[in-house]
Amino acid sequence: MEEFEKIIDESRQGEALMLEVNDAGKPKLYLESYGCQMNFADSEIVASILKDGGYATTKDFNEADVIFVNTCAIRDNAEQRVRQRLTDFKKAKKNNPELIIGVLGCMAERLKEKFLEEEKLVDIVVGPDAYRDIPNLLSRAEEGQKAVNVILSKEETYADITPVRLDSNGVTAYISIMRGCDNMCSFCVVPFTRGRERSRDPESILAEAKDLFEKGYREVTLLGQNVDSYIWAGGGLKKDIPAALDKGLKATSFAELLEMVAQIHSDLRVRYSTSNPKDMTDDVLYVMAKYENICKNIHLPVQSGSSRILELMNRGYTREYYEERILAIRKILPDCGISSDIITGFCTETEEDHQATLSLMEWADYDFSFMFFYSERPNTAAERKLTDDIPELVKKRRLAEVIEVQKALSEKKTKTHLNKTHRVLIERSSKRSDQMWAGRNSQNIVVVFPKGDLKIGDYANVWVDECTKTTLIGKAVN
Repeated sequence: MEEFEKIIDESRQGEALMLEVNDAGKPKLYLESYGCQMNFADSEIVASILKDGGYATTKDFNEADVIFVNTCAIRDNAEQRVRQRLTDFKKAKKNNPELIIGVLGCMAERLKEKFLEEEKLVDIVVGPDAYRDIPNLLSRAEEGQKAVNVILSKEETYADITPVRLDSNGVTAYISIMRGCDNMCSFCVVPFTRGRERSRDPESILAEAKDLFEKGYREVTLLGQNVDSYIWAGGGLKKDIPAALDKGLKATSFAELLEMVAQIHSDLRVRYSTSNPKDMTDDVLYVMAKYENICKNIHLPVQSGSSRILELMNRGYTREYYEERILAIRKILPDCGISSDIITGFCTETEEDHQATLSLMEWADYDFSFMFFYSERPNTAAERKLTDDIPELVKKRRLAEVIEVQKALSEKKTKTHLNKTHRVLIERSSKRSDQMWAGRNSQNIVVVFPKGDLKIGDYANVWVDECTKTTLIGKAVN
Protein backbone atom coordinates (compact mmCIF):
# COMPACT_ATOMS: atom_id res chain seq x y z
CA MET A 1 0.00 0.00 0.00
CA GLU A 2 2.88 2.36 0.74
CA GLU A 3 3.83 2.56 -2.94
CA PHE A 4 0.39 3.92 -3.74
CA GLU A 5 0.10 6.50 -0.96
CA LYS A 6 1.46 9.15 -3.34
CA ILE A 7 -1.36 8.63 -5.85
CA ILE A 8 -4.21 9.16 -3.40
CA ASP A 9 -3.66 12.94 -3.34
CA GLU A 10 -2.15 15.06 -6.09
CA SER A 11 -1.14 17.87 -3.70
CA ARG A 12 2.53 17.68 -2.90
CA GLN A 13 3.48 17.99 0.75
CA GLY A 14 5.25 21.20 1.70
CA GLU A 15 8.79 21.33 0.38
CA ALA A 16 11.42 23.84 1.43
CA LEU A 17 12.99 25.24 -1.72
CA MET A 18 16.36 26.94 -2.05
CA LEU A 19 19.17 27.79 -4.43
CA GLU A 20 22.63 26.62 -3.33
CA VAL A 21 24.83 29.73 -3.62
CA ASN A 22 27.17 31.69 -1.38
CA ASP A 23 25.04 34.59 -0.16
CA ALA A 24 26.59 35.42 3.21
CA GLY A 25 25.29 38.62 4.71
CA LYS A 26 22.12 38.82 2.65
CA PRO A 27 18.64 38.64 4.23
CA LYS A 28 17.31 35.09 4.13
CA LEU A 29 14.14 33.82 2.45
CA TYR A 30 12.54 30.53 3.47
CA LEU A 31 10.10 29.40 0.78
CA GLU A 32 7.78 26.41 1.21
CA SER A 33 5.43 25.18 -1.52
CA TYR A 34 2.34 22.98 -1.54
CA GLY A 35 0.14 21.60 -4.29
CA CYS A 36 0.51 21.30 -8.03
CA GLN A 37 3.48 21.73 -10.37
CA MET A 38 2.24 25.22 -11.20
CA ASN A 39 2.74 26.27 -7.58
CA PHE A 40 6.31 25.03 -7.59
CA ALA A 41 6.95 26.89 -10.86
CA ASP A 42 5.45 30.03 -9.29
CA SER A 43 7.79 29.67 -6.31
CA GLU A 44 10.72 29.88 -8.74
CA ILE A 45 9.30 33.16 -10.04
CA VAL A 46 8.98 34.52 -6.49
CA ALA A 47 12.57 33.46 -5.74
CA SER A 48 13.75 35.30 -8.85
CA ILE A 49 11.95 38.50 -7.83
CA LEU A 50 13.39 38.37 -4.32
CA LYS A 51 16.87 37.43 -5.53
CA ASP A 52 16.82 40.64 -7.56
CA GLY A 53 15.73 42.34 -4.33
CA GLY A 54 18.84 41.15 -2.51
CA TYR A 55 17.58 38.00 -0.78
CA ALA A 56 19.27 34.63 -0.42
CA THR A 57 17.38 31.40 0.29
CA THR A 58 17.66 29.05 3.24
CA LYS A 59 16.31 25.61 4.16
CA ASP A 60 16.16 26.47 7.86
CA PHE A 61 13.18 28.67 8.70
CA ASN A 62 14.74 29.47 12.08
CA GLU A 63 17.42 31.58 10.34
CA ALA A 64 15.00 33.25 7.91
CA ASP A 65 14.12 36.94 7.80
CA VAL A 66 11.12 36.24 5.57
CA ILE A 67 8.99 33.09 5.36
CA PHE A 68 6.65 32.58 2.42
CA VAL A 69 4.26 29.65 2.06
CA ASN A 70 2.96 29.07 -1.47
CA THR A 71 -0.43 27.48 -0.95
CA CYS A 72 -2.95 25.15 -2.52
CA ALA A 73 -6.72 25.54 -2.14
CA ILE A 74 -7.89 22.63 -4.28
CA ARG A 75 -9.06 20.58 -1.27
CA ASP A 76 -9.69 21.18 2.39
CA ASN A 77 -6.93 18.86 3.64
CA ALA A 78 -4.36 20.87 1.67
CA GLU A 79 -5.56 24.05 3.37
CA GLN A 80 -5.45 22.43 6.81
CA ARG A 81 -1.81 21.41 6.30
CA VAL A 82 -0.98 25.01 5.43
CA ARG A 83 -2.81 26.39 8.47
CA GLN A 84 -0.87 24.08 10.76
CA ARG A 85 2.39 25.10 9.14
CA LEU A 86 1.58 28.79 9.53
CA THR A 87 0.86 28.17 13.21
CA ASP A 88 4.33 26.61 13.54
CA PHE A 89 5.92 29.64 11.90
CA LYS A 90 3.99 32.05 14.11
CA LYS A 91 5.50 30.32 17.15
CA ALA A 92 8.96 30.88 15.65
CA LYS A 93 8.18 34.58 15.50
CA LYS A 94 8.26 34.74 19.30
CA ASN A 95 12.01 34.18 19.10
CA ASN A 96 12.40 36.61 16.20
CA PRO A 97 9.87 39.48 16.37
CA GLU A 98 11.28 40.98 13.14
CA LEU A 99 10.39 37.85 11.18
CA ILE A 100 7.89 38.48 8.36
CA ILE A 101 5.50 35.67 7.41
CA GLY A 102 3.59 35.68 4.14
CA VAL A 103 1.14 33.45 2.35
CA LEU A 104 1.16 33.21 -1.45
CA GLY A 105 -0.93 31.58 -4.12
CA CYS A 106 -4.38 30.08 -4.31
CA MET A 107 -5.23 29.99 -0.61
CA ALA A 108 -4.14 33.63 -0.30
CA GLU A 109 -6.45 34.54 -3.18
CA ARG A 110 -9.36 32.62 -1.65
CA LEU A 111 -9.13 33.92 1.93
CA LYS A 112 -7.60 37.35 1.21
CA GLU A 113 -7.52 39.65 4.26
CA LYS A 114 -8.99 37.00 6.57
CA PHE A 115 -5.43 35.78 7.17
CA LEU A 116 -4.45 39.20 8.50
CA GLU A 117 -7.56 40.36 10.28
CA GLU A 118 -9.26 37.28 11.73
CA GLU A 119 -6.57 34.66 12.04
CA LYS A 120 -3.56 36.97 12.45
CA LEU A 121 -1.28 34.21 11.16
CA VAL A 122 0.64 36.26 8.62
CA ASP A 123 1.94 39.72 7.77
CA ILE A 124 1.63 39.55 3.97
CA VAL A 125 -1.00 38.07 1.63
CA VAL A 126 -0.16 37.81 -2.08
CA GLY A 127 -2.29 36.32 -4.86
CA PRO A 128 -0.86 34.45 -7.88
CA ASP A 129 -0.90 37.50 -10.15
CA ALA A 130 0.73 39.95 -7.70
CA TYR A 131 4.20 38.51 -7.16
CA ARG A 132 5.89 41.52 -8.75
CA ASP A 133 4.51 43.59 -5.86
CA ILE A 134 6.21 41.50 -3.16
CA PRO A 135 9.14 43.94 -2.57
CA ASN A 136 6.66 46.78 -1.96
CA LEU A 137 4.56 44.59 0.32
CA LEU A 138 7.64 43.62 2.32
CA SER A 139 8.43 47.30 2.86
CA ARG A 140 4.89 47.93 4.06
CA ALA A 141 4.97 44.94 6.42
CA GLU A 142 8.31 46.09 7.87
CA GLU A 143 6.62 49.40 8.72
CA GLY A 144 3.75 47.58 10.42
CA GLN A 145 1.21 48.29 7.70
CA LYS A 146 -1.33 45.92 6.18
CA ALA A 147 0.30 44.27 3.17
CA VAL A 148 -2.20 42.63 0.79
CA ASN A 149 -2.38 42.33 -2.97
CA VAL A 150 -4.76 39.74 -4.38
CA ILE A 151 -5.75 41.55 -7.56
CA LEU A 152 -6.19 39.10 -10.43
CA SER A 153 -4.87 40.08 -13.83
CA LYS A 154 -5.97 39.35 -17.39
CA GLU A 155 -2.46 39.96 -18.75
CA GLU A 156 0.13 38.78 -16.22
CA THR A 157 2.15 35.75 -17.34
CA TYR A 158 5.59 36.65 -15.82
CA ALA A 159 6.99 35.98 -19.30
CA ASP A 160 9.91 38.39 -18.79
CA ILE A 161 11.05 36.88 -15.48
CA THR A 162 13.69 34.16 -15.59
CA PRO A 163 12.77 31.70 -12.82
CA VAL A 164 15.39 30.76 -10.23
CA ARG A 165 15.59 26.95 -10.45
CA LEU A 166 15.17 25.96 -6.81
CA ASP A 167 16.57 22.65 -5.53
CA SER A 168 17.20 21.80 -9.16
CA ASN A 169 18.91 18.64 -10.33
CA GLY A 170 20.13 20.70 -13.28
CA VAL A 171 18.39 18.32 -15.66
CA THR A 172 14.61 18.85 -15.51
CA ALA A 173 12.64 22.10 -15.34
CA TYR A 174 9.11 23.48 -15.57
CA ILE A 175 8.07 26.16 -18.06
CA SER A 176 4.73 27.86 -17.50
CA ILE A 177 3.07 28.47 -20.88
CA MET A 178 -0.21 29.93 -19.62
CA ARG A 179 -2.03 30.98 -16.46
CA GLY A 180 -5.57 30.81 -15.14
CA CYS A 181 -8.52 28.77 -16.36
CA ASP A 182 -11.77 29.51 -18.19
CA ASN A 183 -13.31 26.09 -17.50
CA MET A 184 -15.88 26.38 -14.75
CA CYS A 185 -15.88 22.83 -13.43
CA SER A 186 -18.43 22.91 -10.64
CA PHE A 187 -16.10 21.42 -8.02
CA CYS A 188 -13.02 23.55 -8.76
CA VAL A 189 -11.74 26.80 -7.23
CA VAL A 190 -8.98 27.42 -9.78
CA PRO A 191 -10.90 29.96 -11.94
CA PHE A 192 -11.52 31.98 -8.75
CA THR A 193 -7.99 31.71 -7.34
CA ARG A 194 -5.96 31.97 -10.57
CA GLY A 195 -8.24 34.09 -12.72
CA ARG A 196 -8.96 34.13 -16.44
CA GLU A 197 -7.03 31.96 -18.84
CA ARG A 198 -4.27 33.70 -20.77
CA SER A 199 -1.47 32.28 -22.85
CA ARG A 200 2.15 33.36 -22.91
CA ASP A 201 4.04 34.67 -25.95
CA PRO A 202 5.53 31.61 -27.70
CA GLU A 203 8.81 33.44 -28.38
CA SER A 204 9.39 33.90 -24.64
CA ILE A 205 8.63 30.21 -24.06
CA LEU A 206 11.10 29.14 -26.75
CA ALA A 207 13.74 31.51 -25.39
CA GLU A 208 13.36 30.02 -21.91
CA ALA A 209 13.57 26.47 -23.25
CA LYS A 210 16.67 27.26 -25.34
CA ASP A 211 18.34 28.91 -22.37
CA LEU A 212 17.66 25.86 -20.21
CA PHE A 213 19.10 23.52 -22.83
CA GLU A 214 22.24 25.65 -23.18
CA LYS A 215 22.65 25.49 -19.39
CA GLY A 216 22.59 21.69 -19.45
CA TYR A 217 18.93 20.93 -18.80
CA ARG A 218 17.65 18.00 -20.81
CA GLU A 219 13.92 17.94 -20.06
CA VAL A 220 11.25 20.62 -19.86
CA THR A 221 7.63 20.23 -18.80
CA LEU A 222 5.22 22.75 -20.33
CA LEU A 223 2.67 23.72 -17.69
CA GLY A 224 -0.86 25.06 -17.80
CA GLN A 225 -4.18 24.39 -16.12
CA ASN A 226 -5.37 23.30 -19.57
CA VAL A 227 -2.50 23.24 -22.07
CA ASP A 228 -4.73 22.11 -24.95
CA SER A 229 -6.47 25.48 -24.98
CA TYR A 230 -3.20 27.39 -25.37
CA ILE A 231 -3.49 29.96 -28.17
CA TRP A 232 -1.51 33.07 -29.07
CA ALA A 233 -2.06 35.68 -31.77
CA GLY A 234 -0.47 38.92 -30.67
CA GLY A 235 -2.01 38.37 -27.25
CA GLY A 236 -2.96 35.54 -24.94
CA LEU A 237 -6.68 36.06 -24.27
CA LYS A 238 -9.08 33.99 -26.36
CA LYS A 239 -11.45 36.91 -26.83
CA ASP A 240 -8.72 38.85 -28.65
CA ILE A 241 -7.96 36.10 -31.18
CA PRO A 242 -10.68 36.95 -33.79
CA ALA A 243 -9.54 40.58 -34.01
CA ALA A 244 -5.89 39.47 -34.31
CA LEU A 245 -6.77 37.08 -37.13
CA ASP A 246 -8.68 39.89 -38.90
CA LYS A 247 -5.44 41.87 -38.82
CA GLY A 248 -3.63 39.03 -40.57
CA LEU A 249 -1.81 37.74 -37.51
CA LYS A 250 -1.20 33.99 -37.32
CA ALA A 251 -2.45 32.11 -34.28
CA THR A 252 -0.12 29.65 -32.56
CA SER A 253 -1.89 26.57 -31.18
CA PHE A 254 -0.61 24.20 -28.52
CA ALA A 255 0.26 21.60 -31.15
CA GLU A 256 2.39 24.18 -32.98
CA LEU A 257 4.05 25.36 -29.76
CA LEU A 258 4.82 21.77 -28.79
CA GLU A 259 6.47 21.19 -32.16
CA MET A 260 8.54 24.36 -31.89
CA VAL A 261 9.89 23.35 -28.49
CA ALA A 262 10.66 19.83 -29.72
CA GLN A 263 12.65 21.29 -32.61
CA ILE A 264 15.06 23.13 -30.29
CA HIS A 265 17.21 19.99 -30.02
CA SER A 266 16.63 16.27 -30.26
CA ASP A 267 18.32 15.83 -26.86
CA LEU A 268 15.78 18.10 -25.16
CA ARG A 269 12.93 15.97 -23.87
CA VAL A 270 9.50 17.60 -23.76
CA ARG A 271 6.59 16.77 -21.46
CA TYR A 272 3.40 18.71 -20.74
CA SER A 273 0.57 18.89 -18.23
CA THR A 274 -2.38 19.08 -17.92
CA SER A 275 -4.74 18.13 -20.76
CA ASN A 276 -8.49 18.59 -20.78
CA PRO A 277 -10.33 15.85 -22.72
CA LYS A 278 -12.77 18.29 -24.31
CA ASP A 279 -9.92 20.33 -25.84
CA MET A 280 -7.37 17.66 -26.80
CA THR A 281 -7.00 17.50 -30.59
CA ASP A 282 -5.51 14.87 -32.86
CA ASP A 283 -3.04 17.54 -34.03
CA VAL A 284 -1.28 17.30 -30.67
CA LEU A 285 -1.15 13.51 -30.89
CA TYR A 286 0.34 13.57 -34.39
CA VAL A 287 3.04 16.03 -33.26
CA MET A 288 3.85 13.70 -30.38
CA ALA A 289 4.14 10.80 -32.79
CA LYS A 290 6.41 12.81 -35.11
CA TYR A 291 9.08 13.66 -32.54
CA GLU A 292 10.90 11.03 -30.50
CA ASN A 293 11.93 13.63 -27.90
CA ILE A 294 8.30 14.40 -27.01
CA CYS A 295 7.60 11.93 -24.23
CA LYS A 296 4.84 9.44 -24.85
CA ASN A 297 2.83 10.14 -21.73
CA ILE A 298 -0.48 11.99 -21.41
CA HIS A 299 -2.23 13.01 -18.22
CA LEU A 300 -5.92 13.05 -19.17
CA PRO A 301 -8.12 13.60 -16.09
CA VAL A 302 -11.53 11.94 -16.31
CA GLN A 303 -12.81 12.62 -12.74
CA SER A 304 -15.77 10.22 -13.15
CA GLY A 305 -16.85 7.39 -15.45
CA SER A 306 -20.50 8.44 -15.26
CA SER A 307 -21.83 10.86 -17.89
CA ARG A 308 -24.47 12.02 -15.41
CA ILE A 309 -21.82 12.96 -12.84
CA LEU A 310 -19.64 14.54 -15.52
CA GLU A 311 -22.54 16.80 -16.45
CA LEU A 312 -23.01 17.81 -12.82
CA MET A 313 -19.28 18.51 -12.67
CA ASN A 314 -19.64 20.70 -15.81
CA ARG A 315 -16.69 18.91 -17.41
CA GLY A 316 -17.89 19.53 -20.96
CA TYR A 317 -17.70 15.93 -22.20
CA THR A 318 -19.46 12.60 -21.78
CA ARG A 319 -18.01 9.19 -20.99
CA GLU A 320 -18.37 8.29 -24.67
CA TYR A 321 -16.43 11.36 -25.80
CA TYR A 322 -13.69 10.62 -23.29
CA GLU A 323 -13.47 7.05 -24.55
CA GLU A 324 -13.11 8.38 -28.11
CA ARG A 325 -10.11 10.46 -26.99
CA ILE A 326 -8.51 7.40 -25.39
CA LEU A 327 -9.04 5.41 -28.59
CA ALA A 328 -7.40 8.22 -30.60
CA ILE A 329 -4.37 8.14 -28.30
CA ARG A 330 -4.09 4.36 -28.58
CA LYS A 331 -4.34 4.53 -32.39
CA ILE A 332 -1.88 7.38 -32.99
CA LEU A 333 0.46 6.66 -30.05
CA PRO A 334 0.24 2.90 -29.36
CA ASP A 335 3.01 2.99 -26.72
CA CYS A 336 1.71 6.06 -24.87
CA GLY A 337 1.32 5.97 -21.11
CA ILE A 338 -1.97 7.44 -19.88
CA SER A 339 -2.70 8.73 -16.38
CA SER A 340 -5.80 10.32 -14.89
CA ASP A 341 -7.47 12.15 -11.99
CA ILE A 342 -10.44 10.51 -10.28
CA ILE A 343 -12.87 11.89 -7.69
CA THR A 344 -15.12 9.62 -5.64
CA GLY A 345 -18.25 10.67 -3.79
CA PHE A 346 -19.23 13.73 -5.80
CA CYS A 347 -22.70 15.14 -5.12
CA THR A 348 -25.51 12.56 -5.69
CA GLU A 349 -23.06 9.86 -6.84
CA THR A 350 -24.80 6.48 -6.72
CA GLU A 351 -23.28 3.01 -6.56
CA GLU A 352 -24.07 2.71 -10.26
CA ASP A 353 -22.10 5.90 -10.96
CA HIS A 354 -19.22 4.56 -8.87
CA GLN A 355 -19.21 1.25 -10.74
CA ALA A 356 -19.11 3.24 -13.99
CA THR A 357 -15.90 4.87 -12.79
CA LEU A 358 -14.35 1.51 -11.94
CA SER A 359 -15.32 0.06 -15.31
CA LEU A 360 -13.88 3.06 -17.17
CA MET A 361 -10.60 2.73 -15.28
CA GLU A 362 -10.27 -0.88 -16.34
CA TRP A 363 -11.29 -0.10 -19.93
CA ALA A 364 -8.84 2.82 -20.20
CA ASP A 365 -6.12 0.70 -18.57
CA TYR A 366 -4.46 3.64 -16.81
CA ASP A 367 -0.78 3.48 -15.98
CA PHE A 368 -1.29 5.75 -12.98
CA SER A 369 -3.96 7.90 -11.32
CA PHE A 370 -4.27 10.68 -8.78
CA MET A 371 -7.23 9.62 -6.65
CA PHE A 372 -9.13 11.43 -3.91
CA PHE A 373 -12.61 11.76 -2.46
CA TYR A 374 -14.71 14.86 -3.06
CA SER A 375 -14.03 17.87 -0.85
CA GLU A 376 -16.53 20.71 -1.18
CA ARG A 377 -14.82 24.05 -1.81
CA PRO A 378 -16.37 27.42 -0.91
CA ASN A 379 -17.87 29.59 -3.65
CA THR A 380 -17.79 26.89 -6.32
CA ALA A 381 -20.92 26.09 -8.30
CA ALA A 382 -21.17 22.72 -6.53
CA GLU A 383 -21.13 24.44 -3.14
CA ARG A 384 -23.79 26.94 -4.24
CA LYS A 385 -26.10 24.72 -6.27
CA LEU A 386 -25.56 21.09 -5.21
CA THR A 387 -25.68 19.19 -1.95
CA ASP A 388 -22.61 17.38 -0.67
CA ASP A 389 -24.79 14.41 0.26
CA ILE A 390 -22.44 11.42 0.19
CA PRO A 391 -21.30 10.38 3.69
CA GLU A 392 -17.53 10.55 4.21
CA LEU A 393 -17.38 6.85 5.06
CA VAL A 394 -18.94 6.04 1.68
CA LYS A 395 -16.58 8.43 -0.11
CA LYS A 396 -13.58 6.76 1.53
CA ARG A 397 -14.84 3.25 0.84
CA ARG A 398 -15.31 4.10 -2.83
CA LEU A 399 -11.87 5.71 -2.90
CA ALA A 400 -10.35 2.54 -1.45
CA GLU A 401 -11.99 0.52 -4.22
CA VAL A 402 -10.67 2.91 -6.86
CA ILE A 403 -7.17 2.61 -5.37
CA GLU A 404 -7.33 -1.19 -5.46
CA VAL A 405 -8.28 -1.15 -9.14
CA GLN A 406 -5.46 1.26 -9.95
CA LYS A 407 -2.94 -0.80 -7.98
CA ALA A 408 -3.74 -3.82 -10.14
CA LEU A 409 -3.64 -1.77 -13.35
CA SER A 410 -0.33 -0.13 -12.48
CA GLU A 411 1.31 -3.43 -11.59
CA LYS A 412 0.10 -4.97 -14.85
CA LYS A 413 1.22 -1.99 -16.93
CA THR A 414 4.66 -1.95 -15.32
CA LYS A 415 5.19 -5.58 -16.31
CA THR A 416 4.50 -4.78 -19.98
CA HIS A 417 7.81 -2.88 -20.03
CA LEU A 418 9.88 -5.93 -19.07
CA ASN A 419 12.44 -7.41 -21.48
CA LYS A 420 12.71 -4.18 -23.44
CA THR A 421 15.30 -1.43 -23.84
CA HIS A 422 14.24 1.99 -22.56
CA ARG A 423 15.88 5.36 -23.17
CA VAL A 424 16.24 6.89 -19.73
CA LEU A 425 17.30 10.41 -18.74
CA ILE A 426 19.37 10.15 -15.55
CA GLU A 427 17.93 12.55 -12.96
CA ARG A 428 19.26 11.47 -9.56
CA SER A 429 20.58 8.65 -7.42
CA SER A 430 18.09 5.98 -6.50
CA LYS A 431 16.37 6.62 -3.17
CA ARG A 432 17.16 3.07 -2.08
CA SER A 433 20.78 2.76 -3.20
CA ASP A 434 23.50 5.31 -3.91
CA GLN A 435 25.03 2.74 -6.28
CA MET A 436 22.07 3.05 -8.66
CA TRP A 437 20.86 5.82 -10.94
CA ALA A 438 17.19 6.72 -11.30
CA GLY A 439 15.43 8.33 -14.22
CA ARG A 440 12.23 8.02 -16.20
CA ASN A 441 11.42 6.48 -19.51
CA SER A 442 9.24 8.16 -22.12
CA GLN A 443 6.08 6.83 -20.43
CA ASN A 444 7.09 8.53 -17.14
CA ILE A 445 7.90 5.28 -15.31
CA VAL A 446 10.91 5.35 -12.96
CA VAL A 447 13.82 3.15 -14.07
CA VAL A 448 16.77 2.28 -11.80
CA PHE A 449 20.06 0.72 -12.86
CA PRO A 450 23.76 0.51 -11.77
CA LYS A 451 25.69 3.77 -12.15
CA GLY A 452 28.76 2.61 -14.02
CA ASP A 453 30.52 5.54 -15.75
CA LEU A 454 27.33 7.51 -16.40
CA LYS A 455 26.38 10.80 -14.78
CA ILE A 456 23.30 12.92 -14.08
CA GLY A 457 22.03 14.46 -17.31
CA ASP A 458 23.19 11.58 -19.49
CA TYR A 459 20.82 9.48 -21.54
CA ALA A 460 21.15 5.73 -21.03
CA ASN A 461 19.71 2.79 -22.92
CA VAL A 462 18.55 0.46 -20.17
CA TRP A 463 17.60 -3.17 -20.68
CA VAL A 464 14.83 -3.88 -18.15
CA ASP A 465 14.39 -7.41 -16.85
CA GLU A 466 13.00 -6.83 -13.33
CA CYS A 467 10.35 -4.63 -11.76
CA THR A 468 8.48 -3.78 -8.59
CA LYS A 469 4.84 -2.71 -8.76
CA THR A 470 5.79 0.79 -9.91
CA THR A 471 9.50 0.78 -10.79
CA LEU A 472 11.55 -0.80 -13.58
CA ILE A 473 14.98 -2.30 -12.83
CA GLY A 474 17.68 -3.05 -15.38
CA LYS A 475 21.20 -2.31 -16.61
CA ALA A 476 22.68 0.12 -19.11
CA VAL A 477 23.54 -1.33 -22.52
CA ASN A 478 25.22 0.12 -25.60
